[in-house]
Amino acid sequence: MFKLTMLHLLQRHPIPISAFFSRSLVLTYAVQPEIVEPMLPRGLVLDTYRGYALLAIALVQTKHLRPSFFPSAMGGDFFLSGYRIFTRLAGGASKRGLRILRSDTDSQWMVRAGNLLTHYNYRLCRAAVEERDGETRWTIQTPLSEADLDIVARESGEQAALPDGSPFATLAEARRFAGPLPYTFDYEEATDSIIGIRAMRQEWNPRPIAVEVRRNTFLERGPFCRSVPVLANAFHVRDVPYHWQRGRRLS
Repeated sequence: MFKLTMLHLLQRHPIPISAFFSRSLVLTYAVQPEIVEPMLPRGLVLDTYRGYALLAIALVQTKHLRPSFFPSAMGGDFFLSGYRIFTRLAGGASKRGLRILRSDTDSQWMVRAGNLLTHYNYRLCRAAVEERDGETRWTIQTPLSEADLDIVARESGEQAALPDGSPFATLAEARRFAGPLPYTFDYEEATDSIIGIRAMRQEWNPRPIAVEVRRNTFLERGPFCRSVPVLANAFHVRDVPYHWQRGRRLS
């Protein structure tokens, strides 16, 4: 019992973390609620919009990630991607947050440290980001092609429109589901409880961007292959200082 207690406390995001997002692209897909609801633990409910559940895929070039009490020069630079469902904490004062399904990184160190100190389920990938003539191409390769991505984002002087078929009526509504949210939610099996990791960010001003999704194998696998996910929005940001507080038990 002592070892189990120590392990779950260690994986409760026990250290405050700081980082700098030099570039981030977030795609949000609308899916049928019955597809993703079984993925939620007790204590969380879907945060829906017009009858859709929302899945966010975030791609981030991260710099100087380290414990907040370390200087930035001691931080690490690497790529991170995350697949998360928009959720709320069940009960009275409902908090909005993201439930983690999968995380990828091109850093072996981040796989080891991240999985030691969190339940974020980090896996090793190969990532490339190429920028040319107003286009940024994000290419991610995973060992079994379970979460490969090939996305071209195109910046222009004009504000990009919402993707065709998006359920959002306005960009203002779409920004509510652009991520990140105040909390990342984690399920702690040892205590059957929800752990909340609160995020704090500066200069967060996501801008809509036109994207061409050439490959997204995560949505080709179960359970998403049993649905027809719709690209609902695409936003990008640059140069954002970011912080995560220590995880704490919410329920």
